[in-house]
Amino acid sequence: MLGTLKGALEVRQVRLASDCISAEAEGANEVRDGLPVLTEVRIRYRLRIPKGTREVVDRALARHQEKCPTAASLRGAVAVSWSAEIDEV
Repeated sequence: MLGTLKGALEVRQVRLASDCISAEAEGANEVRDGLPVLTEVRIRYRLRIPKGTREVVDRALARHQEKCPTAASLRGAVAVSWSAEIDEV
């Protein structure tokens, strides 16, 4: 999802250096029929964005999950959610 978000930002002319965009993912498993099954993925983005780009970044964040191939592959089987910590610099 990070790659999709980064691409969505670049299309909107917001280019972030690699040290200004990162993600941390955490998953949750549930045992079903004796097998651990991935049931949830939570992503936390950390972004340092240029002043004046917050509205554009918020729009990209709001739409990136629906355009992400990985999220689409998991849809219906694994709950995917995200949050973002954003600093304007």
